[in-house]
Amino acid sequence: MNPQGDLSRFEAFKREVLNLPNLITIGRLFLIPPVLVLIDPTDPVRNFIAALLFAAASGLDILDGWLARRQNLVTVFGKFMDPLADKLMAMAVMIWLVTVSLLPAWLVVVMIGRDFYISGLRSVAANQGVVIAAGEGGKMKTVMQLIGICCVLARYRYRMPFSPVDVNFHELGMGFIYVALVLSIISAVQYTLEFGRTLKEHRTS
Repeated sequence: MNPQGDLSRFEAFKREVLNLPNLITIGRLFLIPPVLVLIDPTDPVRNFIAALLFAAASGLDILDGWLARRQNLVTVFGKFMDPLADKLMAMAVMIWLVTVSLLPAWLVVVMIGRDFYISGLRSVAANQGVVIAAGEGGKMKTVMQLIGICCVLARYRYRMPFSPVDVNFHELGMGFIYVALVLSIISAVQYTLEFGRTLKEHRTS
């Protein structure tokens, strides 16, 4: 046994995984089950609480990224886990919303299929020693998608503060999600073109 080696490995593990930004990222995943349990198409209060929890989980994404950069704690684990947490949150909730007839199944299939397609492209590129950076379109798609899901979870008509206007949050949320759908298709095309270009450059270099 090598106690010194075990200690150094533990310290490396702690620096890589057990830092505050990564713990926040992992904690976001634990908010998914309560959101799913609270989704109820007949209960405005439960749905509103689910929307607040989902919004909190989405907002923590900004916090963990800011902390990682501020404290110089950007890690390989964090780079992998942060986008994975976003995808797991969105996929789990969207699939559940399909089961309670609050989202059309075809839309969710297209968006999840797009994510698997992009992940596949990145894996193939990585095997060739090529890194495809996330584009602005993909980032904006994620923002629109998360906002849309929050609104669909709230789903009822609410009076806006300091205004006589009532807003149907389900319709508002669907608007955001359709925008995210368009952005997801555009970004998938951009990823494909970038994949072909960078792979060609890599092979000719």
